[in-house]
Amino acid sequence: MAVSIGGLPWCDVELNLSSYCFQRTAIVLINLLFLSIFYLFLIAGCVSKHFIVRRRKKNWIFVAAAIFCTITSVTFFVVGLKSLIGGSNDVNEISWVACFVEGIIWVSLAVSLLVNGSKWINIFTSVWWVSFALLDSAAKIEILSQGNGIGVFDIITLLMSLLLLLCSWMNLRSSASAQDCSETGLSDPLLSEDPRKNSARLATAGFFSFLSFSWMNRLLSLGFKKPLSPDDIPSVVPEDEAELAYTKFSQAWDALLTEGSSTKERNLVFRAVARVYFKENILIAVCAFFRTVAVVSLPLMLYVFVDYANSDHRDLRNGFLNLACLVMLKLVESLSMRHWYFAARRSGMRIRSALMVAAYKKQLKLSSLGRKRHSSGEIVNYIAVDAYRMGEFLWWFHSGWSLTLQLLLSTAVLFGVVGAGAFPGLILLLLCGLLNLPFAKMLQNCQTQFMIAQDKRLRSTSEILNSMKVIKLQSWEEEFKKQIESSRAEEFKWLAKTQLTKAFGTFLYWMSPTIVSSVIFVGCALLKSAPLNASTIFTVLATLRVMSEPVRIIPEAISSVIQVNVSFDRINNFLLDDELKIDEIERSGLEKSGTAVDIQAGNFSWDPETKTPTLQNINLEIKRGQKVAVCGPVGAGKSSLLHAVLGEIPKVSGTVKVSGSIAYVSQTSWIQSGTIRDNILYGKSMETRRYNAAIKACALDKDIKDLAHGDLTEIGQRGLNLSGGQKQRIQLARAVYADADVYLLDDPFSAVDAHTAGVLFHKCVEDSLREKIVILVTHQVEFLSEVDQILVMEEGKITQLGKYEELLMMGTAFKQLVNAHNDAVTVLPLASNESLGDLTKVGRDREMGNIEKVVEETVTTDIPGVQLTQEEEKESGYVGLKPFLDYFRVSRGWFLLWLSVLGQVGFVVFQAASTYWLAYGIGIPKLTATMLIGVYSIISALSAGFVYMRSLTTAHLGLKASKAFFSGFTNAVFKAPMLFFDSTPVGRILTRASSDLNVLDFDIPFAFIFVVAPAVELTAALFVMTYVTWQVIIIALLALAATKVVQDYYLASARELIRINGTTKAPVMNYAAETSLGVVTIRAFGTVDRFFKNYLNLVDADAVLFFLSNAAMEWVIMRIEALQNVTLFTCALLLILIPKGYIAPGLVGLSLSYALTLTQTQVFLTRWYCTLSNSIVSVERIKQYMSIPAEPPAVVDDRRPPSSWPSNGTIHLQELKIRYRPNAPLVLKGISCTFREGTRVGVVGRTGSGKSTLISALFRLVEPASGCILIDGIDISKIGLKDLRMKLSIIPQEPTLFRGCIRTNLDPLGVYSDDEIWKALEKCQLKATISNLPNKLDSSVSDEGENWSVGQRQLFCLGRVLLKRNKILVLDEATASIDSATDAIIQRIIREEFADCTVITVAHRVPTVIDSDMVMVLSFGELVEYNEPSKLMETDSYFSKLVAEYWASCRGNSSQNLQVHS
Repeated sequence: MAVSIGGLPWCDVELNLSSYCFQRTAIVLINLLFLSIFYLFLIAGCVSKHFIVRRRKKNWIFVAAAIFCTITSVTFFVVGLKSLIGGSNDVNEISWVACFVEGIIWVSLAVSLLVNGSKWINIFTSVWWVSFALLDSAAKIEILSQGNGIGVFDIITLLMSLLLLLCSWMNLRSSASAQDCSETGLSDPLLSEDPRKNSARLATAGFFSFLSFSWMNRLLSLGFKKPLSPDDIPSVVPEDEAELAYTKFSQAWDALLTEGSSTKERNLVFRAVARVYFKENILIAVCAFFRTVAVVSLPLMLYVFVDYANSDHRDLRNGFLNLACLVMLKLVESLSMRHWYFAARRSGMRIRSALMVAAYKKQLKLSSLGRKRHSSGEIVNYIAVDAYRMGEFLWWFHSGWSLTLQLLLSTAVLFGVVGAGAFPGLILLLLCGLLNLPFAKMLQNCQTQFMIAQDKRLRSTSEILNSMKVIKLQSWEEEFKKQIESSRAEEFKWLAKTQLTKAFGTFLYWMSPTIVSSVIFVGCALLKSAPLNASTIFTVLATLRVMSEPVRIIPEAISSVIQVNVSFDRINNFLLDDELKIDEIERSGLEKSGTAVDIQAGNFSWDPETKTPTLQNINLEIKRGQKVAVCGPVGAGKSSLLHAVLGEIPKVSGTVKVSGSIAYVSQTSWIQSGTIRDNILYGKSMETRRYNAAIKACALDKDIKDLAHGDLTEIGQRGLNLSGGQKQRIQLARAVYADADVYLLDDPFSAVDAHTAGVLFHKCVEDSLREKIVILVTHQVEFLSEVDQILVMEEGKITQLGKYEELLMMGTAFKQLVNAHNDAVTVLPLASNESLGDLTKVGRDREMGNIEKVVEETVTTDIPGVQLTQEEEKESGYVGLKPFLDYFRVSRGWFLLWLSVLGQVGFVVFQAASTYWLAYGIGIPKLTATMLIGVYSIISALSAGFVYMRSLTTAHLGLKASKAFFSGFTNAVFKAPMLFFDSTPVGRILTRASSDLNVLDFDIPFAFIFVVAPAVELTAALFVMTYVTWQVIIIALLALAATKVVQDYYLASARELIRINGTTKAPVMNYAAETSLGVVTIRAFGTVDRFFKNYLNLVDADAVLFFLSNAAMEWVIMRIEALQNVTLFTCALLLILIPKGYIAPGLVGLSLSYALTLTQTQVFLTRWYCTLSNSIVSVERIKQYMSIPAEPPAVVDDRRPPSSWPSNGTIHLQELKIRYRPNAPLVLKGISCTFREGTRVGVVGRTGSGKSTLISALFRLVEPASGCILIDGIDISKIGLKDLRMKLSIIPQEPTLFRGCIRTNLDPLGVYSDDEIWKALEKCQLKATISNLPNKLDSSVSDEGENWSVGQRQLFCLGRVLLKRNKILVLDEATASIDSATDAIIQRIIREEFADCTVITVAHRVPTVIDSDMVMVLSFGELVEYNEPSKLMETDSYFSKLVAEYWASCRGNSSQNLQVHS
C-alpha cells in the first residue's frame, strides 16, 4: 500500500531523468546535502571562540513558518511510524524511510528559521530555503501539468514553500542592513588594527590566491562590513610605484633622445613606452591567445554535442568525455581572460603613472616660452585626460589584435564545418570589415576635434574660476558663461557626430552576422558543401556569434587606440617643448668675501623673436651683505631683472654668476593649499625659535593669534581666505625661514599698510636679513635711503646706479620718483617741521612699543572648529536608485530610455524567433532550403532594424543628458555665492568639468544600454533552455540568486573605491595646477625634488584605487563565470543523459547554442552593471554641484531701480553687521555712517580690520547678518545683483586680466567703440605702450595677463573703470603695485574724471587717502573714526597715529631728505 501524503514511493523501474521518482530522489538528496552543511556550520560556530551572537528578535513570520514546519515534520514522523508498525511489504518499508527523511528535513527547516547565526549562516539558510521552495514547487507543478492530482497535504506544503521564499527574502534584507551592527569577536581585531599592515598584498599572495584573486578577500570583506574609508586602502604594490615606472620611462626616453631619433619619424613617447613595457605584455598576449583559442573551440563542442545527440549508438563515456572537454575549455577561457584583463590594466596603470609623472616633471623644467605655449589648464589636461587614458590603452590594444585573430580562427572553423559554402559569406564579412576604415577615420577626426574643443573650454573654465571674484564684482557672469557655452557648443557638435557615427556603426555590425549567416546557408544549399542539418546550422550560428564579438568591439578598440594616439601626440609635443637652460647661469656656493651676484653685459628677452631684448646691457655686481633696491616706472623691467638672476628669462648674451642659495618672494603672491605653518616651513623641519623669529619679523604674530586654528589654519586654494597683505607676509616669512644667502624680493610691501611696511622693512629686511644679500624691487621711496645701493631702471636698462644721496644729486629719473613721492606726502596737513619731528618720534615710539609687546611664543596649537577648505564631500554606502533616476529626471530622457529598451527587446525577440525557426524548420521534411533560409533572413533583418532604433535613441539620450547636466552645472557654478569659491579648491570644480563630464558624455549612455541588452538576452537564453530542458531552470535560478549575492557583496566595496578615487584624483590635478602657478618660486628655492616626491605619493594614492577597482572587478567576474558555468555544464549533462528521441536534434542545438552564450552574457551584464554603478558616481558628483545654494537673483523684476540710479551716489550704512558663515564671528560689527554724494572717502585700517569686507558688502559678495546699505535711498539687498554691480565701479586689489586681446579685456561686453577705448587708454597712461605694439588693441594677453607687469595690469583695470563712468567708484588697494609717480598721475586722473562721483578708496599708503574729503578708520570690524582728515589730524585720533606711523616708517632721515631736495 503506497503512501499518498506527498510520500516518496520507491520504484524499481529503469532510471529515467524525466520520471517523478528520479526528481523526488534528487530533491531529497539536495535537501540532505544542505541540511548536513547547515548543521556543520552550526556546530563550528558553537565551538569557535569567535562565535557571533546576534541578539535580534525574530520576525513573527519566521516564528509562524517554524511552527508550520514543525507540524509538517510531526505529521511525516507519525505517518512513517504508522507505516513501519503496520506495514508488511517492501515498498512500505522503503516508504517509512522516505517519511522519516522528509520529517528530518522539515524539522531542520524549523530549526534554521529560528536560529540567529552569523552573516554567512543567514545567507546559506536563505539559499537553502529558496532551492527547497523552487524544487518542491517545480515537482508538484509538473505532476499537475501531466494531468495527475495531488493531495491536500501537498497543497499545504506548496503554500509552505511560498512562505519559505518570503522568509529568505526578508532574511537577506535584514542581514544586509544589520551587517555592521553589534558585531563582536572576529570582526573587532580586524577593524582595530592598521589595515595597511593587514591588507593581503598581491606581492605576498600564493599561487592559488593569485590565480583566483583571493588576495582581495580581506579588503572586500572589510568593505562589506562597513563603508571603506581612505585609511582602509592598502598602499600600492612596490613594483607598481610611480617612481619606478617613471625611472624606467625616463631612461628609455633619454636613450631615444641621445640616439638622435628624428621627432618627425615616430612618436617618441610611444617608442619609450614600448621599450619599457614590451616584455611584460608578451605574457598578457599569451593569456589573450589562450582565451581566443578556447572561445573559438566552443562552437566545435556544440557540433560534437549535437552529433552525439543524433547518433544511434551512444556511449556515455564519449558523452562524459565531451563534457570534460567543455569544462576544460571554459576553465581555460575564464582564467586566461581574467588574468589578461587584469594584467593589461595593471600594465596600463604603470604607463599612466609614468606619463603623469613625466608631464609633471616637465612642467618643473618648462621654460617661459614653453609656459606660454602650454597654459596651466592645458598641463592639467595632459595629466587628467591624456595620461589618464593610458590606464585602459593596453586592454584595448590586446582586444584589437586578439579579436582579429578570433575572427580569423572562426573563419577557419566555418570552412571546416561547411567547406566552400562559407566562401560567399566571408567575402561579405570582409566587406563589412573594410567599412571599418572610413568609420575609424571619421571617428578619429571627430575625436581629435572634440579634444581640441575640450581643451579650449577647460582653459577658459580654469581661468574664469580663478578670477571669479572680479567677474562677480563687474557683473560679467553672463558674458563669461556665454564664452564657456560657445566652447561647449563646438565640443558638443563633435560629440554628437561621434555618438551618431557610432550608432550607425552598431547597426552595420549587428546586420553583418545576420546577412553573413544567410549567405553561408545559401552557399551550402547551392554548392551542397554541407548538409543543412542541426549540427551544421547551430555550429555556424554559434561561430558567427563568436565572430559578432570582434565585429562589435574592434571598431570600439580602433576608436580607443585612435584616442590614445592623439593623447600620445599631445604628450610627446609637450615633453619635447623648450626647457629652462640650467647652464645659462653659473651657480656656486657662497664665498666669505667677494661678489654674490654678478651680471656682465647681460641681454635678456622673454621672446627670442623680438629684435629689442627685454633687458639690455645689464651690468650688475652685488657683494655679500649688500642691500640693493630696484626702482623705476611701471613696465621698466624690474621684475625681469630678478628673473634674470633666477635664470627664468632666456639669456641672449652676457654672463650671470650667482653664489649661494636663493629665496624669492614673487610680486603676485603664491600660496599653497594647506596650513599657514606648511607654507612657512615649506618642507623644512620645524625649529621653533627660528620659526617664531620669522613670524615676528614678518608681523604675522597678531594675525595668527586672531585665527581660531592659529598657524594650523587651512588656507584655501591660492590663499583665497587671506587678505593680500597676509599672503605677501606669509611668502616673506617662508623666505626668512629658508635662511638662504641671496634674497630676491619683488615688491613685497605693496599689499600691506604703511605701518606694517615699516615693520617689515626694519625687522625683516634690515634685522633678520642683516648679513644676507637682498635685491628689493620696490615703489616705496621712503625705504631707499636705508639701502646700500639703488638701481633705477627705465625701458629695460639700468639708467642709474648708486647710493641715495648720489642719485639725488644726479637728478633725472630718480629725482622724478622722489619728487612724486614728495608731492604725495607734502599734502599731509602738517603745521611745521616741529610737528613733523614730534609725529616721527610718536610713530617710532609706538612702533618700538609694538615690537616689544610681541609675545614670545606664537600660537601653534590647533583649536577645534571649522576649517575653510572642507574635506571633499562624497556619498557613502548604497545610495539606491537616486543617481540613476537623477540622470533621467535632469535629462528628461524617460521616453528615449523606453524606446531604447523596446528596441533591445524587439531585437532579442526577433533574434530568438529566427533561431527557433531554424530549429523547428529542419525537423519538417517537406520544407525547402529556400523557404528555411528566406524566412530566417526576413526575421533577422527585422531584428537589425530594432538594434538601429536602440543605438540611435541611446545616442540621443546621452546627448540630451550631456546638454542638461552641463547647462545645470554651469548655471549653478556661475550663480554660486563667492563663499563657495573661497572654500572650494578650483581642482574640485575642474575635475567635475573635465573627467566627470567626460564620463557623462561617453560612458554612461552606452553603459545603460549595455546593462539592458544582456539582461534581455539572458532572459531569452534562460527561456529557450528551459523550454528544451526544464530541469536546468532550477540550477539557473540558483546560479542567478548566487550571482546577485556575489555582485552585491562586491559592489559594497567597489562603490566606495570609486568614490574615494573621485577624491584622490582632484588632489593630483590641484597639485599640478598649483605647481604650474608657482613654478618660479619652486625653482628659486630649489625645492623641485620635494615637490616631485610629493606628487609621486599623490599619483600612487590615486593609482592604487584604479588597481584595486580592477582587481575587485576580476574577482567578482571570475566567481560569476564559475556560477554560470555550472548552469552550462548542467544543461550539457542533461543533454547527454536524456534518451535519444526525447528532444529533437534541432532543439538540442538551440539549447546548447544559447547555453554557450550564457556565461559571456552574464559577465557582460555584470561588467557593465558594475561599470554603470561606478560611472554613475560622476552623475552624483556633478549633481552635488548643481544644487549649490544660489546667490540672490541678478534681476528682481518688481524692484528694478530707475535707469538713472544712482543719480547722486549717497551711501548710508545702517548698523551693518557681516559674518561670512552662520555661527561665525562678526567681521563688521554694526557700522553706521553716510558717504555723501560726490565726496572722496578714504578707508584706512590695519590688515584684517575689515576694509575689504566692507567693499564685499557694498557689492553684496557677502550678505549682511543684520543692518543694511542704502544707495540714494534704495536698500541694495532688495534689488537684483546685476542691477547693483553694473552701477558700481571697482579697481580690485588683485589686478586681473583674461586670455584674449586688449580690447576684450577692457570691454568684455563689447559695448564701447575703439575711439572710447583709446581715450580711456590715454587717460590711464597705456596709450603709448599699446600704440607701439603691431596689433594695437588686438595685441594678445596671455593667461592671467602674465605678459604684462602687475603695474600695467592695474592700469588696465583703471581703463575699465574709465569706460564705465559710474557714479560710485571703489579703489581697493588700487595703486599698491604702482610707483609713486604713476600713482600721483592716477590720483589726478581719478580726481578729474570722477569729480562729481562718490569715490571710496581703501588704501595702505596714507598719501593716497590724505586728500580725501572724509576718512573712515576701521579697527577689528568696528568704525573707530569718521571725519575730515584735517580735523582728525588736529586731535590725538587713531588716524593721526596711523599718519605718524607712516612717517616713522619713512624714518626721520628719509623724511628730511624729502624736505631738503623737493
